[in-house]
Amino acid sequence: MTEKKHTICVLVANQFGVLARVSGMFSARGYNISSLCVGETDDPTVSRMTVIVRGDDQVLAQIIQQLNKLVDVIQVEDLTARSYVERELIMIRVAATGSVRSEVLGVVEIFRGKIVDLDARCITVEVTGAQEKIQAFLEMMRGYGILEMVRTGEIAMTRAANNASGNGH
Repeated sequence: MTEKKHTICVLVANQFGVLARVSGMFSARGYNISSLCVGETDDPTVSRMTVIVRGDDQVLAQIIQQLNKLVDVIQVEDLTARSYVERELIMIRVAATGSVRSEVLGVVEIFRGKIVDLDARCITVEVTGAQEKIQAFLEMMRGYGILEMVRTGEIAMTRAANNASGNGH
């Protein structure tokens, strides 16, 4: 079996310790999490986790089985085989003085980024998009001197045509 990227959405009770129990399940079984994002849903008692893992179909089946055994887990869904949209956010501060500033601003415009802070020496930018877009933007910025960077990791949801149930989570 070949290893591939799997995007798993997990609805959990929004309670103290749930994140630790879920991530602990992964580490206890030797599964590496490539990306993990957690946030409250429209229901404040429920949080949604987007977990990116790499592995073959057998590993994925084991992960889903183990997640479903956790008391605080409400629902587990593998989005990998479905049509879904994904986004990631990066904020990056780059050195940008003089003529370099206009070059950086040009790259930011191409990637449809937003300037969130600037001073005479640097620019802080946010860009959202698919992981490939974020990676391409990051590669472009490396040449200007990255001073600081933070990434959210991926979030994902099925496309509207796949979710006729109207579940808002």
